[in-house]
Amino acid sequence: MSSDQSSNKKKNTFTIIKDDSTDGHGGYGVGAISLENMSSVIVDPNENKAYVDMGAMHARSEVERRVKWLPDRNEVPNGKLYWIVWVNVERGDNGPYYSGVTGCEIRVDREIRRAYKSMGEHVKHMEKALKGHIIVDHMDKHSKNLLRDFLIEFNREMWDNATDELKEALPL
Repeated sequence: MSSDQSSNKKKNTFTIIKDDSTDGHGGYGVGAISLENMSSVIVDPNENKAYVDMGAMHARSEVERRVKWLPDRNEVPNGKLYWIVWVNVERGDNGPYYSGVTGCEIRVDREIRRAYKSMGEHVKHMEKALKGHIIVDHMDKHSKNLLRDFLIEFNREMWDNATDELKEALPL
């Protein structure tokens, strides 16, 4: 496989459970926060789509590139709405499931090459997703529907195994 194919394949995959940090080996890193089970989903209500973009893990998703980030939403009045949704996957008795799902707003104005995001909110929500929290109530209905449909289509089993809290937050 060429490196181009490899990088394209990586962009379209979801991080599913890798190594279990609680497997009892007791080695280096035990107790450290692991991002191995986390993925970043971009919800684009403007284009009616949701997709995995692992670049968001390092603030380098396609929608985040080539703009200057500003901490004040009012400085980007014509910015298009996107959501970066942190999705954590855990393994339960019935198999893997979406355990933590938290959405963070960003606004991007390509014309003026400016964008808004709250870095503090992104860090906080990423941590909350790792801890199994569901925080999507501030998202608009259309974006929540796009997210729900994406999660179901991506892996029905993980959706079926998810908590009632997630299913109530993103109802069918």
